[in-house]
Amino acid sequence: MTHTAKRQIKLGSFLIGPGSNIAAWRHHSTPANAPVNLEFIKEVARTAEAGKFDFLFNGDSAYITRDSTPYFLSRFEPITALSALAACTTHIGLAGTFSTSYSEPFTTARQLASLDKISGGRAGWNAVTSALEGVARNHGHDKLHEHALRYRIASEYIDVVKGLWDSWEDDAFVRNKESGQYVDFDKMHTLDHQGEFFKVQGPLNMERSPQGRPVVFQAGASDTGRELAAREADAVFSNHGTHTPLSEAREFYADIKRRAARYNRASEDILIMPSITPILGATQAEADRKYAETSAYLDIDLAVKYLGRFFSFFNFSQFALDQPLPDLGDIGKDSFRSTAEYYKRIAREENLTLRQLALRAANPKGEFVGTPETVADRMQELFEARAVDGFIIYPHVQTEGLRDFVDQVVPILRRRGLFRSDYESDTLRGNLGLSYPENRYTAARKRPEQAA
Repeated sequence: MTHTAKRQIKLGSFLIGPGSNIAAWRHHSTPANAPVNLEFIKEVARTAEAGKFDFLFNGDSAYITRDSTPYFLSRFEPITALSALAACTTHIGLAGTFSTSYSEPFTTARQLASLDKISGGRAGWNAVTSALEGVARNHGHDKLHEHALRYRIASEYIDVVKGLWDSWEDDAFVRNKESGQYVDFDKMHTLDHQGEFFKVQGPLNMERSPQGRPVVFQAGASDTGRELAAREADAVFSNHGTHTPLSEAREFYADIKRRAARYNRASEDILIMPSITPILGATQAEADRKYAETSAYLDIDLAVKYLGRFFSFFNFSQFALDQPLPDLGDIGKDSFRSTAEYYKRIAREENLTLRQLALRAANPKGEFVGTPETVADRMQELFEARAVDGFIIYPHVQTEGLRDFVDQVVPILRRRGLFRSDYESDTLRGNLGLSYPENRYTAARKRPEQAA
């Protein structure tokens, strides 16, 4: 693909759950059982598709405790929910979280390839290393792998999955009824991978989809995570640009693009997309009132426990609620490392109390609480400064927050020429403006011809 079209903002939306606030299930406009209410999830999907969003994002984790966020306790597994949505949507991408630490690459490759085929080329994979100790225990391990090891495993895992997705060349399945040829076996390829962590023969029993292979998302912000993203990801989830100064966001953006170039990747083929929580009002005061309304549902004890989730469920209740937090040292180094480092940094720089930090984590209030014009202005500033390529909308409550954004902010972005009026493609990769990934075996066969 040649990147000649005018650069425009890409948009995704969180799917499962009643909203970004951990107590959003109590809000009057959202069903209490939102995470397991299929009709509600369909409504979210249709709202985002009506707004011409690029994709829906189904975040997930395989571990809960009694202290977990309430709507984490019962929620649909991603491949099931996304397959259901494939049947009632036509263009919007369907991205789900699947762990690289506690699953088999063949299974993940087959599930996502199937979703990609079912949806006509709209599948995406959020490849995570899993940062909770309990996830390990739920999968037969005694403890969480340390950070560097998780990323070594992830690197090999993603490589294996991509190799399996190339098991069949694009035109391998002939299905010629007249000749009786179903498939061209010269275009089937066995992986025969034997690595440090995985031994996988292949081939995958699923043909290629119209987008070649699912879009790969990744969220690591550490140096190791950035390197993995630059090598393997099509899009990067980031907090830079929404929780950091503009200069830091621009440096993160440029750093990822520089690293990608070292792997001979085009700058346009890796997208940087932070999540934002727009809360809209006709005036700033009205938007602030909506934020305060959702904050009123929060229980401080639950907020403190939720904060601990990012630090391997560290018990923060040992600290006084209204005293500045002490130095947290290396707590969280093997959990959600970049998020834990962010919370430690703002606690230190802003001299936050435990209460303030917990509420900040449980119901974040950033620069996107305001009028539709001010929210669009900030999005445009970050985009045009080359700090982001797009945003993932995490509504404060579903579907009210998403509908407000679609009805009030999207038209402003369109008037400014920053967002599409209609889909450009039937595939997720096409709508994101990403290059089609040529099958490695097809490419290898062409090389001698090109040399000649």
